[in-house]
Amino acid sequence: MTRPVALVTGARRGIGAGIALELARGGHDLALTDFVDDDAAREIVRACAALGAAVAFHRHDSADVASHEALIDAVFQRFGRLDVLVNSAGIGSPARGDLLDLEPQNFDAVMNVNLRGAVFLCQAAAKRMIAVKSQTRRAIVVVTSVSAELASPERADYCISKAGLSMFVKTLALRLAGDDIAVFELRPGIIRTDMTEGVAGKYDQAIAGGLVPMNRWGTPEDMARSVAALASGAFHFSTGTIIHADGGLAVPRL
Repeated sequence: MTRPVALVTGARRGIGAGIALELARGGHDLALTDFVDDDAAREIVRACAALGAAVAFHRHDSADVASHEALIDAVFQRFGRLDVLVNSAGIGSPARGDLLDLEPQNFDAVMNVNLRGAVFLCQAAAKRMIAVKSQTRRAIVVVTSVSAELASPERADYCISKAGLSMFVKTLALRLAGDDIAVFELRPGIIRTDMTEGVAGKYDQAIAGGLVPMNRWGTPEDMARSVAALASGAFHFSTGTIIHADGGLAVPRL
């Protein structure tokens, strides 16, 4: 098969779905994963296929580290290659509240998906990408958050998971540079998705008050265009770079 292949986790909705569609539009075949296999998952598969992509969907829990190797096996069995991994799967804080009331089980749940699951899925994919030689420029894109840098005490578990993931991206970029696999961190800001629906009113007011210099919510399409550019190889020599996709939110201001 000659078309590049991308594995996108958390692709059923939100940022992951937007990324899947943009990569399909750009000529990638796709392996998509999500924890849930439902009508929304089937719709994103249909939409990507309508754009000309060959698509395989896998119901997969990123927190289940023991299942990662089987997932990568399935991708190679179906497509024979893997050019791009986009780690978009993640969960928000199960409960927002006083940091001093943070429950260990909630902390563990967030870490298991956002940090531990992402680290070891990237590891499994990278090992296979190294083992299978390729003439194409390959990339791993890890979706973190502006919360990797900006602290929110009421959801400290989420912030900590993204900050840890940010450091992992740096270390992975250094490890894979000699294998010609570029690694990037995409930091979304306030993005209108199902995950932010419950706090939409709060953020509407904050954005209207000037929190985001571009004066609007971000969209999954904004994130997807950034990922497509990184996956294209155009920024290959910029491995280890953080892409701030936040409308200027994280820029320090007086």
